[in-house]
Parts: sequence; C-alpha cells; structure tokens
Amino acid sequence: MQASVLVEPAADGVTVVTLNRPDRLNAINLDLSTRLADALDTIARDRSVRVVILTGAGRAFSAGLDLRGFGDDDLVAAEGHVGRLMSRQRELVGLCQRIRAVPQVVIAAVNGPAAGAGLALVCASDIRLAASEAIFTVAFIRAGYSACDLGVSWLLPRLVGAGRAHELMLTGRRFDSAEALRNGLLVDVVPSGELLDRARLSADAVLANPPLSVEMTKQGMWMALETPAWETSIEFENRQQVFTALTEDQPEATAAFLEKRPAHYRRR
Repeated sequence: MQASVLVEPAADGVTVVTLNRPDRLNAINLDLSTRLADALDTIARDRSVRVVILTGAGRAFSAGLDLRGFGDDDLVAAEGHVGRLMSRQRELVGLCQRIRAVPQVVIAAVNGPAAGAGLALVCASDIRLAASEAIFTVAFIRAGYSACDLGVSWLLPRLVGAGRAHELMLTGRRFDSAEALRNGLLVDVVPSGELLDRARLSADAVLANPPLSVEMTKQGMWMALETPAWETSIEFENRQQVFTALTEDQPEATAAFLEKRPAHYRRR
C-alpha cells in the first residue's frame, strides 16, 4: 500500500511533505494523520531542514476529514464513542499545533481544494501560496458540525479579518484562490505548474536569513498574535534582538549584506 504521506529527503535545507491519498482527495484518516504527525515530529528534530513545503498529491490539497471512515473503529470500541471523538479531535488539531511548533518555516503550497481540516492545515502554515484553481471552504458546518474546529475560529479571523471569517464560517461557502488572495489568506496565486517553483522561491528567500533569526521570528510573530498588549510584545522583541545579536551568524549576515554577497551561516 502506498504511504499516505510522502517526505522528500532534504535538499539545500528544504523538504517537501506531500499528503498522498489522491484517490480520496487527500482526505485525512487515521493513517494519514498518524504519518503526518510522525513526519512533522521527525522534521522538527532535523536541523538540516529549515523550510517545509506542504502540498497534496493529485488534484487536491486535502478535502478534510474522511467522512467515509476515519479508520479507528477498534479505538471507538476500546475508548467508547465520546472518548474516541475527543481523542480524535486532539490528534487532528495536534497536526496544526505541530505546524506552528516546528522550528522550520512551513509553506503551504495549495494545489487544489482545501476544505475543513485541509483548510486548517493551510491556516496554521507560516506562508500560504496556491494554484489558481485552488478552492477553499470551512466545510465543518455543512457536514453537521460546528464551524469552530481545529483552531480555525482563532486562525481565520486573524488572517482575513473577523467580518469575513464570520461570513465564511457561518455559510460554509466555497471561495476561490482569487478571493483568498484578496482577503489575505494567501500571499500569492500562480498557475498550477508553477506552484512548487513559487514555493521554492519563498523557501530560498527564507534560507537567505540566519537560521536562528528565522526560528525566533516565526515564534515571535505567532506569539504576538496571542499577546494582548503592545508593551508586552516590545519586551519580547527586545529579548529576541539581544539574543540574536550574540550569535555568530549576526556579524556574518551584516557583512554579507554590506558586501552584497551570499551569507554563510553557522547555527548557534
């Protein structure tokens, strides 16, 4: 049986993780969820990887939760229906939490439909790009559940604004890549044949910066969204600046900038 998640060996600091159930539009079941969690945990420990490109095989990014069967019937029998539903929720949202927690920058390259849990993975990524034919939908509400799922009720308003998020979540309507770009969910839309090349351009731009500076910026940007006061964020930023100023990469970055040459970094 073909693996439901493919991980390319890291090349020049970049790895590509592909959701690989194309016959089911990369719908998430227990196997895919487990394999993706394991892949992200392994990548988090691999210091040779600095950027992760997350995409889907075939014509979809991910259609969301596989409503035809998650593949955990034995666990339902062992844990009980309600207990297993809660465990499943925690496992699924754990994928989004891992994307946020890994020190690497995660670029979502949305090659096709991203619905429900698939949209949640997109929202949790650091940089979001899409092919022109990609479509998006919250989806949960149209399947008979709350639209508030997998962190989307927190993430989507911060990406597109509360007013737009409310409308998208209450209607569950589809929206295309042009609207997603216009509303701020995406930073770029390109033809499908150019999507991975465009993602690698963003990866290269990230790689041009010192590793620890990138990691701390990712952490700081996400934490700033959860920080209620400007002064608190300033104090956090001050500590980040002092910390990065003491690394060996900082003077090399400054020298490379002034000399207009590529930098050569050492992780410290």
